[in-house]
Amino acid sequence: MIAGAITRFVANERPRQEEFLAALVRHASDNPPGDCAPHAARAAALLEGLGLAVERHPVPPDLVRANGMKSATNLVVRHSFSAGGPVIALNAHGDVVPPGEGWTRDPYGAEIVDGWMYGRGAAVSKSDFATYAWALLALKTLEAPLQGAIELHFTYDEEAGGEIGPALLLREGISRPDLAIGAGFSYAVVTAHNGCLHLEVTVHGRSAHAARPATGVDALEAATAILAALYRSRADLAARHSAIPGIGSPQLTVGLIEGGINTNVVPDRVSFRLDRRIIPEENPAVVEADLRAEIARAAAAFPCARVEARRILLAAPLVPLPGGERLAEILCAHATRVMGEPIATTGVPLYTDARHYAAAGVPVVLYGAGPRTIEEANAHRADERLPLADLHKATEIIALTLATLLAG
Repeated sequence: MIAGAITRFVANERPRQEEFLAALVRHASDNPPGDCAPHAARAAALLEGLGLAVERHPVPPDLVRANGMKSATNLVVRHSFSAGGPVIALNAHGDVVPPGEGWTRDPYGAEIVDGWMYGRGAAVSKSDFATYAWALLALKTLEAPLQGAIELHFTYDEEAGGEIGPALLLREGISRPDLAIGAGFSYAVVTAHNGCLHLEVTVHGRSAHAARPATGVDALEAATAILAALYRSRADLAARHSAIPGIGSPQLTVGLIEGGINTNVVPDRVSFRLDRRIIPEENPAVVEADLRAEIARAAAAFPCARVEARRILLAAPLVPLPGGERLAEILCAHATRVMGEPIATTGVPLYTDARHYAAAGVPVVLYGAGPRTIEEANAHRADERLPLADLHKATEIIALTLATLLAG
């Protein structure tokens, strides 16, 4: 009876749910630059239009700036059923990476083509604002007795690390959930993911005329040696493998580099930023110490240059916590039935805000709307897209899972 009622509700609500998602996609929330409070205001108004009570938690400006953003407001929706059951938090982020180049559709157009909605955030993870809101709405229509509470956590700093989003809600006691589900991006139920270290390495030299380079200290020459050592180390990383399916090996990527003054000047400063993915079997502190030591060894060949390494981000890997097994099992069971194919748990080589819930001792898994794989979604690439049929299926799966968990 409950399953049938949820299925009918989701089917009847499809047009309204799709327009809700389209409204979110049409409102830009790129991070960087991270001026995301306007999008939170828009989302809050849309949620209130659904009859949901929305708490607005503006992040203090100094804290926002310290995390490299311009504005952010966390949104919390709470709905309590009868006493005695768990508090389950559902978290999705409304900030998105900038569109970049190569789009064939308007990145803010929310255009629907052959059943797919195109737009930045359509899949990651504005879609799960819609998934989770409509799952809650479905439960509110049920006549069955449910025990516990549902909270929707809609935050705006995932692309900057999550420290002023989910981490802040948990750290300040704004929420104290017993279980959590984070935004998804594939058919699988994700129970583990990588951690990540971002370092900014700056090499300071001394400028000189290109006609007399020996009178200066070439920062680029030293930086090149450091980069070469880092790239050589990737062979060792490739030889390591996580025991968790889907995780793979540690990875190292240099994603940004800048420096120099002019073509005819010895560069006095070069900086680059690197991304080191950390598998669950690794200790993040040891990874950082080893990487800093590798940089120092390479820099030692250039004693006249000064090298600094500044941590930008250190995200711990996500590993399953006791108590999360049943949540994952229920999700897999409902997803298998609704999707019509076996859905299992896996790990992914990404890192997400789910780690903040795990760090607070809250068992968490990732599941939500998405194509079969994150590659099909074009996540973080041009023409990001979501099959709307999967949005509706994910909503049904989440609602069924919540009903099972709150059934006493």
